[in-house]
Amino acid sequence: MLRSMLTAANTMNALQQRLDTISHNIANSNTVGFKRREASFAELLTEQVDRLPDDGAPRQTPPGVRYGNGARLASTMLVPAQGALIETGRALDVAFTAANQWFRVRLTGQNGAETVGYTRAGNFSFTPSAGRLALVTSDGRPVLDETNAPVELPAGTNRIELSPTGTLTAIDASGAIVARVNLGVTAIDRPQLLEAQGDNVFTLPAVPGAARELNGALRNDIAIKQGALEQSNVDLGEELTGMIATNRAYQLNARAVSISEQMLGLINNLRSS
Repeated sequence: MLRSMLTAANTMNALQQRLDTISHNIANSNTVGFKRREASFAELLTEQVDRLPDDGAPRQTPPGVRYGNGARLASTMLVPAQGALIETGRALDVAFTAANQWFRVRLTGQNGAETVGYTRAGNFSFTPSAGRLALVTSDGRPVLDETNAPVELPAGTNRIELSPTGTLTAIDASGAIVARVNLGVTAIDRPQLLEAQGDNVFTLPAVPGAARELNGALRNDIAIKQGALEQSNVDLGEELTGMIATNRAYQLNARAVSISEQMLGLINNLRSS
């Protein structure tokens, strides 16, 4: 009974973590550029018992009995699939039309250290910065150019145009071009290495072959659409189905704990009587 209680309790813990992952996906189903996560499980250590009496019956399975100890959450994998595009008509709304391409933004740590972050959310805006206009994310993080410097345009910018390869052109009220900047875009070839930093922004460890900055001739690989936003790739129907199945499995294991507890109570009553 103790073994059955431990096995069920271990599995309940893994199922709770899967429910947390599903809940996080559902909560961000309307977040621009959000990428869902998918939980996967692994079996805990299995004990092999070979020395069993009267185990001479014909069988097709290996000899002995294998006692499991439940399951654990192996990982929560990022699903980088492309989300649906929605036309907004807003000049500062930008969406990728290719998977695994990310905007580079600046992150500032608690100790003041600055690092490069990555996001798919292209709902940008301008904020005044020392007499110029700084391009920032919806959370105020500076958007970087191809040299990893913050994108800043002259204060007289009246409108902007963005090419499919990520070249931003600033135009003043007279129609003259006052600035031209290449947005910083990175192709992440190993998205499972991305580490979430909150607010739909990620960092990437320095692993060879994990990412390629699309600068120079590689800019022709960039696929950007102005006046549109990429929605999350969360399928609510799939998430709700997974939540129901996980809840059922959780209830089953909770029932196993309850029955094991009742059986232990019966054994204790027999011993005391």
